[in-house]
Amino acid sequence: MHTTQFSACRRALLRAFPYTIPIFAGFWFLGLTYGIYMNVSGFSFLYPMLMSLTIFAGSMEFVTVELLLGAFNPLQAFAMTLMINARHLFYGISMLDKFRGTGLKKLYLIFGMCDESFSINYTASIPRDVDRGWFMFFVTLLNHLYWFSGSTLGGLFGSLIHFNTEGLDFVMTAMFVVIFIEQWLKDKRHTSALAGTGISLLCLLIFGPDNFIIPAMLAILAALTLLRKPLEKGADSL
Repeated sequence: MHTTQFSACRRALLRAFPYTIPIFAGFWFLGLTYGIYMNVSGFSFLYPMLMSLTIFAGSMEFVTVELLLGAFNPLQAFAMTLMINARHLFYGISMLDKFRGTGLKKLYLIFGMCDESFSINYTASIPRDVDRGWFMFFVTLLNHLYWFSGSTLGGLFGSLIHFNTEGLDFVMTAMFVVIFIEQWLKDKRHTSALAGTGISLLCLLIFGPDNFIIPAMLAILAALTLLRKPLEKGADSL
């Protein structure tokens, strides 16, 4: 039994790893940047190490530096965290079916569901001979380790590393563009993609670049809920 379980885990890890290679490139450099930022802000390497391990929310970890340097205000910290990471509410709704039947692994999958892990676990074509739960677990774990190791090294050697990190955050943008294109090529009907793109652009024009994400997600959720039955019928007819 133990041999069979080990074999299933190993197979899932080997299948999951290639999907996370682009994430490694982005997470490691951004993690280094975050660790260096913590270092030059006067914090021990223990801060980025523990924060990357327990918070694991890149945008919020950068913001936390300012919160730690400012006056103690837990209400402000809570409100800011909710606003920055509100999109994860929609990720969770999308993953309800996929996380079903994963056992205790679900707890870690929920905790570690960042943008990149969500994108891979939601879109990846998992082979039938690979355990779905272990595949998603290793995608999440690998991405977590990439961020954790980068942040820790940046905190440890931040004072010794000097390089221009401008533009490195575009790695993440490029990755999401590639994922979108792959999904576009997979689907014969592009109603969902066009609806999401159109609604996002409309919200961008109405609310501006700093405030459009949450309204766009709410509008996309409402639109796809209304279009769910027609989309399902169209998929069945293909």
